[in-house]
Amino acid sequence: MAALTGSAPDMAGGAQPGPEPARVLEALELLLGPPADSDSAAEPGKERALCPETLRRSAAALEERLSGEAGWAALRQLRTAVLSRAPALAAGVAGPEPGWAAACGLLALLLCLKERLAALAAAPAAPAAPGAPPPPGADTLSVGQERALRRALRAAVGLGLLPHLPPGLGPGPALGPPPGSRGARLFAAVAALVELARLPALGAPLLARHLRLLLFGLCALGHGPAALCQGVSDAERAQCREALGDILDRVYQPLAVQELLVLQGQPKQRCPGAAPGWLRRLCGHLLSERLLRPSGVQAVVRGVLEGTDGGAGAEAAALDWRKCDAVGKILAACPQQCLSLEDYYRQVCPQILDLLHVQDKVSARQFQRVATSTVLSMAREQPQLAERLLLQPLLAPLRRGSEAAELALQDLTAGAVLVPEAELGSCVEDVLKVFVVGNDSSSLLLGSLQPVLGVVFSLYSFARQNVSYLRSPCQDILLWFLEKAEREQALAVLGGLAGLSSHVPTLHPRCQLQVGSEGGAAIVVQETISDEDEALYQKISLEQCHVESLVELLSHCQKSGLAGDFFIHCLKELTQVAAEDEEAPNPAVEPGGSLLELEQEQARQGRKLLVLQLVAALCQGVSDTVFTDIEQVQQFLAAVLQRACAHPARGPGAAAEAQTLAMAMGLVAAVLGGAVQLGSSDFAVLKRLVPLLEELSRSYPEPLTQELASDLRIAILTHGACSPGSLGAAAHGLLGTQPGTAARSPAGTAPGPPAHRDGSGTEQSRGRAPGASAAPRAPSPAPGGLQELLESACDPQPPARAAALRRLASLVTQRDPEAARLQEKLLQVFLENVQHEDAFVYLSAIQGVALLSSEYPERILPVLLAQYERPAQGKEDTMAAVTRMKLGEVLMRVTRALGDMVFRHREPLIRAFLRGARDPDGALRASSLSNLGELCQHLGFQLGAIVHEVTCCVTAIARTDPEAEVRRAAVHVVVLLLRGLSEKVTEVLRDVLRDLYRLLKHVAAAERDAAAVLHAQLALEELDAAMRRVLFPPQSLEKKIVVLP
Repeated sequence: MAALTGSAPDMAGGAQPGPEPARVLEALELLLGPPADSDSAAEPGKERALCPETLRRSAAALEERLSGEAGWAALRQLRTAVLSRAPALAAGVAGPEPGWAAACGLLALLLCLKERLAALAAAPAAPAAPGAPPPPGADTLSVGQERALRRALRAAVGLGLLPHLPPGLGPGPALGPPPGSRGARLFAAVAALVELARLPALGAPLLARHLRLLLFGLCALGHGPAALCQGVSDAERAQCREALGDILDRVYQPLAVQELLVLQGQPKQRCPGAAPGWLRRLCGHLLSERLLRPSGVQAVVRGVLEGTDGGAGAEAAALDWRKCDAVGKILAACPQQCLSLEDYYRQVCPQILDLLHVQDKVSARQFQRVATSTVLSMAREQPQLAERLLLQPLLAPLRRGSEAAELALQDLTAGAVLVPEAELGSCVEDVLKVFVVGNDSSSLLLGSLQPVLGVVFSLYSFARQNVSYLRSPCQDILLWFLEKAEREQALAVLGGLAGLSSHVPTLHPRCQLQVGSEGGAAIVVQETISDEDEALYQKISLEQCHVESLVELLSHCQKSGLAGDFFIHCLKELTQVAAEDEEAPNPAVEPGGSLLELEQEQARQGRKLLVLQLVAALCQGVSDTVFTDIEQVQQFLAAVLQRACAHPARGPGAAAEAQTLAMAMGLVAAVLGGAVQLGSSDFAVLKRLVPLLEELSRSYPEPLTQELASDLRIAILTHGACSPGSLGAAAHGLLGTQPGTAARSPAGTAPGPPAHRDGSGTEQSRGRAPGASAAPRAPSPAPGGLQELLESACDPQPPARAAALRRLASLVTQRDPEAARLQEKLLQVFLENVQHEDAFVYLSAIQGVALLSSEYPERILPVLLAQYERPAQGKEDTMAAVTRMKLGEVLMRVTRALGDMVFRHREPLIRAFLRGARDPDGALRASSLSNLGELCQHLGFQLGAIVHEVTCCVTAIARTDPEAEVRRAAVHVVVLLLRGLSEKVTEVLRDVLRDLYRLLKHVAAAERDAAAVLHAQLALEELDAAMRRVLFPPQSLEKKIVVLP
């Protein structure tokens, strides 16, 4: 019998004549008899249904054919040679038991087929004819021959291998072979099948359908108890062990894993009892070997998860997740045969990270779940090894660009790519999958992620300015960390991202982010900027972008209270910076100051500017619900009052400081006056303000502020039972209510909005309180009568004036009878305030004039147009131009408010804007053209014959005006005109369309201003789209049903 590991000699020889494969397959069919209808789908055990008499007759017929016919001589000779090398098969063929004899005969013929196919494959192939496809290989079988081969293999396994397997998988002792012959017969069948598996043409169908039974036989012979291997020598058992390893190495690894898992725990329908202990231990050992091979992790995962579609439904998704979690825990556990835990992690961890990059869309989600679960399990069980071998390689691209990285940038040229786009994008996605999707807030994960948050934030800020897919994952990573980290740690990280501290390493100063070709970003070495002004501009722009990005990030953290806490943290930093300014001398003024002192002073001033910028940006960006509870309101008030106690208002910023203090004290009065439902626990929090209010009542230089602070302290200590009159005045001045009314929020409402409304920034503070000295008697935005409002509209304090103007505008909107009667007086007040230099005042006046004009257009519009068309004279040209531009904004607001009714006032409006387009002031010309374009967009097809005048004006200005801003506005008029007309361009602009087209082509070709060229290109695109819609209208599939009379 040939050895399992050896190769039998070629009996036919490459040049010796031998039987054709068809002859061997014919002999196999003769031995098995005619196939049944369902034979192709039969299982291995079904061949045992052949009756012994049928097997005897088939064997006798085959022997008669082999010995009697001349065409079978070559097969007879080859079969004799094969049986001479396999004595066990020869004895079985001649034995009295029909089943075993048929099995031995089948195996002998299959070995003959293997010999012939191997010889044909080794022979040189005939050359193909020119132009013809290459002929199939000499060892290729037809479809019918492959079907006969599969039937023969199934019968050989069912008759030769299956009855001789150990109890549990075989038929049992009642139907098994005679005692003492099981081991020898099993070895003979396994040896023949292993020999067949060496040839790909026979091994593919054999291992695809019968791998499990063959593995079980090899396991039993090579590793089973001695009782199962009677008649098998130790050398033969060693050959079985070697053949087992060879087959497991050659087959598709996920299939090998699946079969070993099935053998380790057999299903009940195949095995009445559980798998024996020796088999379970052996399969576990073999599975561990599969895992430790190259790409073994992916093979094991595929083997376990194959056939799972990722979960289509809640139950399936939960089952799939549990399976992925179980696989992750298995991968995290070190096998027993692995001598070193570190060696196992070193070998497996790179493969686990590769699971995150699987491109197959069907299985990618499952592999990512397994990888995430494995990383989290390893981080819990072996944190040090997991951080060194998993998390650090995972975060390596981000660490490479951090300022904490030790880079030899002097050896790199400017523009050299430090982290490529694909690597950086893959790293960000991996961090999102492991940290955010895994959602395990352990200290190890948070601690390993914190050093790279600066680079992630730089990526997020960079992606906000560009079109990049990295914006969303970077935002999710940052928000996840801020949500899961402790509040102190989150505040420290936010301070580091803002530049207030060095807790978070940022992007390396010699590196910069560059737009990638695939929508991502790459980290490159920054070029040295020789121009100091350009370098300063880029630095300031980058800082401004980072501040805006931080504010947008905090806008998503308002519900958790993190935005409010950071706002209070910035206010405390502002107080600290102010204290440092008072204590530290100015070395630029004092003689003898060293260079080090100058640098320290420059850094201190830069920090102060950064804190002010942060406070202003937070007030503007996240102030709607910045405070979520009374605790944060108390901290905010404490920060403001503490700054007032330490540094009373004096010097250039005294007015702003006084207004901020008035706002804070008005907020306390509003909270105590009923703006928020307060309980005993809330008063306990507010009592922390009592020492500050007491100190303020003693040390602040303004007497009225001292009195208000004393009254607030009394109200807090008495839980609001004693409320002096000054509190009501301060509260009404802050909330904008009339005396005697209460602005109570519903029960259960968070006190955040009132607190925010007063602490949203310096500019809003100026609109709420005129100063510290006027805090107790701050003017109310809603006096008792209209006359008081008109007087307040002339108040020298801008906040009081603006509040009165907005209240007057509100009365106009409500169609107040007294306001309607005095509309001329109101118009005069509004127009006077339009000329005010304070933006808060003139914007309120513009809003009032617009509302008044939209309510009474017949009376107000002529006055506004007369004011707009009136030319300025003398030294007031500049001021008059600014006022006329403000009136133009009023006219545009009226145009939008009137809607389709603007057609009635079409001619005077267009005439006024056309006159403004000829004004000597360039800014007014540009403003008039902008207004003209928006008016034309609103009018649309109602332009009529006046379109000729508009076209002539726009053409002349776009070609001849000396200022680029005005030419730009003229081209923009064409853009708005085309955009407003849309599909009616050819109808309304039929007579001037050619002139407009020539103008746009002229601007696109000859204009030096890039913005004007861009506007022209946009207009050409609008025109092209409109003409395409006219020339090629969309086809609509319609079915018309005509009812005949």
